[in-house]
Amino acid sequence: MKVKLDNIDRKIIELLQANSNITNAQLAQEIGLSPAPTLERVKKLETQGVIKSYHAVVDMASVGLGVSTFVMVSLKGHNKDNIEKFTKAIAKIPEVVECHHVTGQADFILKVVASDIPAYQNLMLEKVTNIEVVDNMQSTIILSTFKDSHVVPLP
Repeated sequence: MKVKLDNIDRKIIELLQANSNITNAQLAQEIGLSPAPTLERVKKLETQGVIKSYHAVVDMASVGLGVSTFVMVSLKGHNKDNIEKFTKAIAKIPEVVECHHVTGQADFILKVVASDIPAYQNLMLEKVTNIEVVDNMQSTIILSTFKDSHVVPLP
């Protein structure tokens, strides 16, 4: 469901995307409202599902996750049962940080993180390839990242 956003809502979203730790008082000052209606608007955006969550962005290398990959996965059959089996199994693997159902040559694209290549290889061999509905996989190792934005450009 598309939600109608006015200019104040857009400004709130823009500011929260830039800094989700901003206080309500600071946010109110930035948008030109008092704190009570500002908080009311933020709560409304949360209730409507426009703002889904607040979280910290972690530098993966600093916590020992040195390898990131994209994995294109094709299933043995592209049907509802296989899709459900696959997505349920993938949801249980914490190293799979993104899972996208896509069109094209593959059925899914995964983003996978691991400490190093042997850990990645073990993860793929022990967990992902053992999902019974997986037919084929193609991995691409991320060498470096030049843009990793979590900011949604609002129309």
